[in-house]
Amino acid sequence: MVRTKSEITKQFIVHQTAHVFNTKGVAATSISDIMEATKMGKGSLYTHFESKEQLAYSVVDYNLNDFFIKMETVINLEYSAKEKLFAFLDFLHDPVNHPIKGGCPMLNFGTEADDTNPVIKEKVHVAMKEAQLGIAAILKKGIIDGEFRQDWDADEYALKIFAMLEGGVLMSRVHQDSMNMSVLIKIIKREVEEQTV
Repeated sequence: MVRTKSEITKQFIVHQTAHVFNTKGVAATSISDIMEATKMGKGSLYTHFESKEQLAYSVVDYNLNDFFIKMETVINLEYSAKEKLFAFLDFLHDPVNHPIKGGCPMLNFGTEADDTNPVIKEKVHVAMKEAQLGIAAILKKGIIDGEFRQDWDADEYALKIFAMLEGGVLMSRVHQDSMNMSVLIKIIKREVEEQTV
């Protein structure tokens, strides 16, 4: 399918501003920031997006999608459930230098939008559920394949992993030190080993 010039320009604007919104937040990102990132005038921007908010919705989608693509690429290189889970953990080992410029988009946009923007809040809600279901799916595959103990509650542990990692990302980003995340990943890996048959 051939994309129109307008679609290509819209994608360019989203791509160029993704890190700005993820770093500064939706509210703090100004039209001037967007113009500087894209090297486009205000009129050109409004030709493609009717408001900053509409652009923000596209940027949130872009950042979340970018995160999942990068994460899945790393996970899919592995075969066993334990290898996949460990690859996922290692993917997030350094939140100070997060794979997505500006940090975890679920954490960044979710924290900002939880009381202020129901559209972005819903986008992050869906992404968080998808992440938890993805972790649970890896654990369930390991249980079915006989890698992990049959009595392990995959859904419950997936929630625990997700919450620990998001907390680790926040602590590491605030402290500008990934040591806390390293400790959490070590704990999770030890617990996974304890459930390995």
